[in-house]
Amino acid sequence: MDPTACAAHGLCAAWLPERVTLDEWGYPLVDGTPLDPATRRRAERAAAECPVRAFHVATAPDRAAMR
Repeated sequence: MDPTACAAHGLCAAWLPERVTLDEWGYPLVDGTPLDPATRRRAERAAAECPVRAFHVATAPDRAAMR
C-alpha cells in the first residue's frame, strides 16, 4: 500500500472487506496478515483495479534465500 498515492476510492475494501477497512476519511486500513490462495487472488484483483495503483500485494520473503 502506498498511502501517498492513495486517493480513497475504496475499491480495495470492496474486493477485500475482511482484510481492508476504511477510516473516517475513506482511506484504507490494511490487515497485514498472510493471505491464503483464494484471498491472494482477490487481493491481486484489488491491486489491479486500484485506479491510482496505490494498493499492492507483497510477496513473502524467500526464507531459504535469506540464509
